[in-house]
Amino acid sequence: MLFLQISKHTSESCPMHNQNAAKSEKNFNAKIGEFLKKYQIKVVGSWVSIPEHLKVTVYDAANMEALTKLSMEPEVMDWLGYQTTEIKPVITIEESIKLVLK
Repeated sequence: MLFLQISKHTSESCPMHNQNAAKSEKNFNAKIGEFLKKYQIKVVGSWVSIPEHLKVTVYDAANMEALTKLSMEPEVMDWLGYQTTEIKPVITIEESIKLVLK
């Protein structure tokens, strides 16, 4: 199942300018691979818009529970502390077309 995560932070909490956020970002990036493996979550893709302080990631996970467990890891919780984040279940455009044409 695919999930779209949209994360945004303020310019004041940007890891490029905020030492606490930078430390959190480094800790997050050091551990996220381990956590993704632990909860059997794959990253389909991830993109950043630097001027908008926006990160978009698509995950492939068995269910929302796996992402919830991921978000409860201390390094992830710390990273989420300076982000506003939404997670939405999504389907591909091809899957959507099939549903419409049924």
